[in-house]
Amino acid sequence: MNINHRLSVTRIEEAFRKIDPVFLRTPQYINESLSELFTTKLILKIETLNPIRSFKGRGADFLVSEAEANTPLICASAGNFGQAMAYACRKRKIKLTVYASTKANPLKIERMKYFGANVILQGDDFDAAKLEAKRVAKDSGARFIEDSLDIETLEGAGTIGLELLKFGQPIDALLIALGNGAMINGIGRIFKERSPKTKIIAVQAAGAPAMIESWRKKTMVTYEHTKTIADGIAVRIPVPEALEDMNGIVDDAILVDEDSILKAMKLLHLHAGIVTEPSGAVGIAALMENKRLYEGKTVATIVCGGNVTEQQLQTWF
Repeated sequence: MNINHRLSVTRIEEAFRKIDPVFLRTPQYINESLSELFTTKLILKIETLNPIRSFKGRGADFLVSEAEANTPLICASAGNFGQAMAYACRKRKIKLTVYASTKANPLKIERMKYFGANVILQGDDFDAAKLEAKRVAKDSGARFIEDSLDIETLEGAGTIGLELLKFGQPIDALLIALGNGAMINGIGRIFKERSPKTKIIAVQAAGAPAMIESWRKKTMVTYEHTKTIADGIAVRIPVPEALEDMNGIVDDAILVDEDSILKAMKLLHLHAGIVTEPSGAVGIAALMENKRLYEGKTVATIVCGGNVTEQQLQTWF
């Protein structure tokens, strides 16, 4: 692993001490029926049982706790990061504007507004919204917060790794959803330091493969469009620093199809009683598509988000 990695283990530990406890010490357990189904020992880490139903609260809360109180913040979000930022900013009375796509999940938009964010809808997807948010921040003097670039987002996500390391059993592989990269780079950093034999596996939807393709080719790969129900990881323009962070941390990568994501969501509902959004189920989808690869091994995956609209519930479940 790159010993000069910009993410410090010490800072991950500091984040764990500072993050609002409502986001910490989330359930992690062996799901026996899914383990039997996949002929593996499957650990589920549930990150949906908090006020924003997502792991994003960890990084956002840590970041906002260290931000200047009088400086307005601007970010872009597909929904979960925006909710996390809004929740943290409301607590500390910091002004926040979130840019989101005109096609963003209506529930996520509603919740961002509920937590006090000024939400502006711009562009057809997350990356278009992000470009506009950057422009406005530059012109207005507000601080632009970029998930997976601002180091605190990785440090907060890395606390998930600290908790998984306390599970008590060695983990052979971690199947982690890859969006902009904060979660896999944060968790992967702590595991490479303290459990280097654990394989860190990135999982993306085949309809939004920019990050994985860029990582594999070691050059920036972008797309004009994405085509996946997994809006939380539908990245078409990678964050260059996040790709650099992945070097020496990510061991392999898997692209999963849409049918597998839908089936994985239903399996989590049936076997674990969990309602997850598509991004939270891609680890299970990867296990479905690569069952023989993980037979007999101890595998963990993070159910990282659970914001689903009523219509989506009816359609998908």
